[in-house]
Order: sequence, then structure tokens, then C-alpha cells
Amino acid sequence: MDGLLDDMQGKSRIDAVDEFAYPLPVTVICKVLGVPLEDEPRFHSWIETALDALDFGPEAASDEMQSRLAGGRRAVKEFGQFTAELLDRYDRQPGPGMLSAMVNEDGPEGGMSKGVLVSNALLLIFAGHETTVNLIAHSVLTLLRHPDALEKLRRRPELIVPGVEELLRFESSVQFWHTRSAVEDIDIAGTTIPKGAPIFLAYGSANRDPKRFANPDELDLERRDNQHLGFSQGIHFCFGAPLARLEVQVAVGEFVRRVENPRLVEDPPPYRHNQIFRGPRHVLVDIDGIRD
Repeated sequence: MDGLLDDMQGKSRIDAVDEFAYPLPVTVICKVLGVPLEDEPRFHSWIETALDALDFGPEAASDEMQSRLAGGRRAVKEFGQFTAELLDRYDRQPGPGMLSAMVNEDGPEGGMSKGVLVSNALLLIFAGHETTVNLIAHSVLTLLRHPDALEKLRRRPELIVPGVEELLRFESSVQFWHTRSAVEDIDIAGTTIPKGAPIFLAYGSANRDPKRFANPDELDLERRDNQHLGFSQGIHFCFGAPLARLEVQVAVGEFVRRVENPRLVEDPPPYRHNQIFRGPRHVLVDIDGIRD
């Protein structure tokens, strides 16, 4: 983290996504999983292409979107082949990281099949790559939009722990998820969701629910009882949440401490074309310098 900020010294304008929010979680997830960092540019391109193909808007049926969908399918296939080759490499010669452990550790019911290994590896790389980038970028963007909160965090750095929870609630990196279904008929407000029907859970909406959160559209770094759905809940709770929290606490805490007089250049910044994984493509920030 210090190295990323050190590299910004002497600059008067930075991109808080490309130069800050992106490099840290990608480096961390590569190290945790055992993905060679030199391969990162390849899988970053595949992930970007695949995410651009996720579209639930009215333009989803357009020729352009169909082309994106085809590109997304190719990207996922190529990424899967890359992941399978990496797992084969660790099968032949074990190495550091979770992927090698997954290949070489037999559970009580035996090892995972090749298909399950590849699917889980893809999930871990996607999840550890995109959502934390968006969370760091959104945290910086939100604090720059709320200079009083930024100054408060600078004066009271201990607020970074509850502050990150509020930033998670305020700007949800995952807006909704679409892979659940009703296990029985469910009656809600006079409408029956029939058994077996797909259910889209809108985390972003739930996190701004006025019945659950007082003044939900206000940023409160000291909000109490902040039981947000930024990492989902129940059996679907994100098991990477502790790592993501730690990364964001360190990254945002150091940004607030070291970056002098940060100002947004463009608001709103350009966003990725994706309704599920929500995050800015770039956050340009003018600065007066980087403190030691």
C-alpha cells in the first residue's frame, strides 16, 4: 500500500481506480490463491470482457449486446482453460496458495472433481478481483463527495472500522444477485412468489431501506447496528469478507492519511457497463501531494 502511494509522489492528478483501488486487491488475491502475478493482465482482460457481457437492461437484445455476450462467453472459456492449466501445474508440482491446496488436499469424501475445481477457482479469482476494487473505489469516491466525513476520518482514524461498514452499506459493490429461487410459495404484500420462481435480491435497495436504517441516504461513519447486506447473509455470506474488510480498512485509511487535499475532477465519474457489479471505471482526483 505504501508503495502505491509513494509512486504517486510528484503527481498533481491521479486515477484512484487504476493507480490505487485496482493494484492492491489484485496483488493480494494472486498471492492468496497462488496465481502468478505476471499472468494477471491476461485474466484481467478476460474478467473485464465477461463482466461487460452481463446486462439486464433494455439494450440487452441489441446487436451490440449480442456481440458482447459472444465475447463474454469466449472470455469465460479462455479463462477456464487458463485456470485448468494452472490447476494441472499444481497437481504435478504443488506450490503456495489456495489453488494448490484445493488440488492436493483430499477431504473426507475424496478430492474435488476437475470441473468443480475449475468452477471454484474461477469464482475465487472473480470475487477477489472485482468486488474489492469497486469497494475501495466507491469508498474513496464517497468520502470525496462528503468532505466532512473525510475530515472526520482524518481526525479520528479509529473510525475506519465502523466507517468501512457504512461505506459498504452506502454504496453496494454488488447491487443484486440472481441465482436463488423460492423453495416454497412466498406471500409478500399481497403477491405470491410461486415455488421454484427465480428471485433477484436487490442488496443495494435493502441497504437503503428506511424501515431498517435511519436516514439511509446520509453517510454516518458512526452508524450503530449497521447490519447491512454488503456481503449478503446466511449461508450465502461472502467467506472472503474478512479479507475484503481488511484490504479496504488499510487502503482507505492510508489514502485519507497521506493524500493531501484530494478533489474530484469529474462527478459522476464514468461507470462500468454492468448492473450487478457496480463500480466506476475511473475516479480522477486532483491532489496537492502525498504525505510521508
